[in-house]
Amino acid sequence: MKPDLSPQEVQTRLKFAEKLALEAGRMMLKARNSGRFERDYKAHQELVTSSDQEIDDWVCSRLQEAFPEDQVLSEEGASNTQQAQEAEALWILDPIDGTVNFAHGQPHVAISLGFYGLGIPQLGVVHSPFLQETFVAQRGYGALRNNQPIRVSGLQDLRPALIASGFPYDKSQLETPIRRLEAILPHCQDLRRCGSAALDICHVADGSLDGYYESLSLWDFAAAVLIAEEAGAQLSHLYPSEDTSFYLDTRDWVISTPAIHPSLLELLWQADHQTGSPKGV
Repeated sequence: MKPDLSPQEVQTRLKFAEKLALEAGRMMLKARNSGRFERDYKAHQELVTSSDQEIDDWVCSRLQEAFPEDQVLSEEGASNTQQAQEAEALWILDPIDGTVNFAHGQPHVAISLGFYGLGIPQLGVVHSPFLQETFVAQRGYGALRNNQPIRVSGLQDLRPALIASGFPYDKSQLETPIRRLEAILPHCQDLRRCGSAALDICHVADGSLDGYYESLSLWDFAAAVLIAEEAGAQLSHLYPSEDTSFYLDTRDWVISTPAIHPSLLELLWQADHQTGSPKGV
């Protein structure tokens, strides 16, 4: 962190981020209720709406006005993700996590806003206007959902666990995720694919899910991993990178209540190596 950024200054940013997230949620509700948003595709496969861009532009401008010395990395802002590793003060924004859900009228949709210092998350806000859930965390101060403290489930065995994951937009890359699903499903109660990584990770934090695994983009998890960690979750990467710091490593996140973590890692590793599928897909 910047040496002159105190916990109080981080808290000031957290309160500001909460206000932004709530207003962004109102923008989502208005767009959904009116149906006045346009659909397009990035790289001909990833859905994006005009609301993604509108919220991205608005949040970024507000952050830059309030904290002009901070850097901002956003999904729709065409930013260079390499800046995240060395940035002393960096906001990481996903304006609509769960765009497909948003466009189809599904509720698992959220704005995700995290603040990092030198590659380490210092605060996170994930707000879902349709589920009426707001998750927040400041490093070292615990995690909250709707202003109430939350903790992971504390489940001691994988068999009754509810696990979540996701699938890539590129359907040519489905082989490994499906093999992993086939490996895990017989050993847990069930699997969910809800469509918002940020919310899935937050639901591990509040105990309504027991574990989550997936490769992601930086903005998908930037806020949620701190919320999960502050709620007692264990975080790891199936194949840790030697070139990227832990919290900025986007590949093969595994996040769960601690007791089932080794079993999840083992099943995922076996799924990859028994089939000969490539690592880190």
